Amino acid sequence: MSGVVSGVGRNCGWVLLLLPLIVWTGRSTASDMSMTEDLIVDAVGRRLNVSAPFRRIISLYGAHTENLFAMGAQEQVIGVSRHEDWPPEACSKPVHSYHDDLERFLAVRPDLVLVRPMIDRGYGHLLERLEANAIAVISLQPNTVEEMFVYWRILGRLTGRRAAAEQMVTDFQDAMACIAERTATIVDKKRVYFEAIHDRMRTFSPDAMAIFVLETAGGINIAADAAPRRGSTIADFGKERILARGDAIDVYLAQVGPMNRPNLESIRKEPGFDLIRAVSNGDIHFIDEQLVSRPTLRMVIGICWIGRILYPEIFAPGRTPSGCLVHHCPTGAHQTE
Repeated sequence: MSGVVSGVGRNCGWVLLLLPLIVWTGRSTASDMSMTEDLIVDAVGRRLNVSAPFRRIISLYGAHTENLFAMGAQEQVIGVSRHEDWPPEACSKPVHSYHDDLERFLAVRPDLVLVRPMIDRGYGHLLERLEANAIAVISLQPNTVEEMFVYWRILGRLTGRRAAAEQMVTDFQDAMACIAERTATIVDKKRVYFEAIHDRMRTFSPDAMAIFVLETAGGINIAADAAPRRGSTIADFGKERILARGDAIDVYLAQVGPMNRPNLESIRKEPGFDLIRAVSNGDIHFIDEQLVSRPTLRMVIGICWIGRILYPEIFAPGRTPSGCLVHHCPTGAHQTE
């Protein structure tokens, strides 16, 4: 079992197998993922019993793909989404989309299609037709770290990689313990505004994974009272509230990815942002959204990357205990000039 992987990749004949026995027990009203010895309840309430690992999996969410590869289940993955970029090996897999018609899925004979709730909401008819053709559909997306552990264990159960999933949980917990040992020495913590969507002046909800990453790195979320949007970990905040706290913001941090594409000039030249102390001091930093918002082991990289932005003397290479996963962190902060 390898540790955390770092870096950013690029964008990028069937064999008839016996399908695992799937016993559908209907939909529940529960919204939380759960798993007992055999029963799995997904994020939208599907309930199924699995008697054997799935062998022909199409993954339509990058985090699912990344975690399956981390567990060593890459040979069981026969298709991935069109936006795959990590790990690089995933880019060689055939591409599938929820925009495809049913026949394209049936042609490759998957036994499991992994999605997330937003696909369930927008493309339910396709998923129902897959199920009608004896193809299992599972919808998963954790919102908290505890849910992430359940999510990893569910993936381990679906693929027959339960030991690997448990090792991922252990590796993550060990890394958190090592990081906590370092951040415990911080006296004056940096106060951070963490931008989620620049154009709409949105941040993250207080329980979002991105905020967990920030706070685990020792930062203080200046927008801890932000109200989450319904069904989302993104929160409205607004320019007025940002500027009202401008003098208290030590670091301006923004995620970068499909959801948000800011740059140094767009933040520096935003009307009124010269009132933000971090902006006027040039403490503007950017981080790949995959490192802070995806429920994967690379969250550890996100934590120590932010840690090096906030406290370089604590997160400097060579300062971490032997065996701590922080040693997998990159050597410098991701800052756009």
